[in-house]
Amino acid sequence: MTPPGPDGLVVAQASPADWTVVTGWAADEGWNPGLSDSASFFAQDPEGFFVGRVDGEPVSAISVVNHGADYAFLGCYLVRPDLRGHGYGLATWKAALAHAGGRTVGLDGVVAQQDNYRKSGFELAHRTVRFGGVVQPGEEPSGVRRAGPGDHAAIVAYDAACTPADRPAFLASWLTTPGHRTFVRHADDSRPAGYAVLRPAREGLRVGPLFADTADDARALFAALAADADGRALAIDVPETNAPAVALVEKLGLAPSFETARMYTGPVRPFAAERVHGVTTLELG
Repeated sequence: MTPPGPDGLVVAQASPADWTVVTGWAADEGWNPGLSDSASFFAQDPEGFFVGRVDGEPVSAISVVNHGADYAFLGCYLVRPDLRGHGYGLATWKAALAHAGGRTVGLDGVVAQQDNYRKSGFELAHRTVRFGGVVQPGEEPSGVRRAGPGDHAAIVAYDAACTPADRPAFLASWLTTPGHRTFVRHADDSRPAGYAVLRPAREGLRVGPLFADTADDARALFAALAADADGRALAIDVPETNAPAVALVEKLGLAPSFETARMYTGPVRPFAAERVHGVTTLELG
């Protein structure tokens, strides 16, 4: 817990119950959070969630989730709309960012905050665009099936090649949360050539991640997702730098709705960015 800040603001670690309130704020902002995301977020780093309170009432929030010794991800940076302009957000930011220690920190920043993030030492890596809509199912894809417990170790290893940090604790929850459906694509030698997760959200369904070796692998995985969606709207966050991924969602008829900027405070370990056809979440990277 931090000493009182502006107007008596006190910042402390948040509980899962606190985060239910924060998820509601995110929904009000149009972020369309997944219905069961928070449990997996806390599984990764239960000490990485913070709420600012004034007179006991939550007014601000942020997460700074550590992924190993070298990397952290900042998300859910929110202040209640009726209480903005009092310095609550910046005070909460400063108190929580200490949790990252000396790690490089990443975030997906909304347009309105990107200049502020630059002032705090974040540099642009790429834009991420959310695409959404209803995808009509096509022919049943070959080489794609629902993942089972026996696939989890291979998926964790594949995921590690596509992200700036290993995240087995997060995936142990993300892949098994009720309502989350995981699909895996196999290459000829039976090793994974990609995987994707579909989950229910406040509105429709969210895709994340969609990691695949090639555009053909991503197309096959998306076909499986579309078939499983059963006519419901899908949303996916696509790195603009992955041209085949952008071309895929545009060809499927999905439309852009908003954008963020992936930004980092420093170097991250090399990873296969060309495999990232859809990021996992804007809150945890």
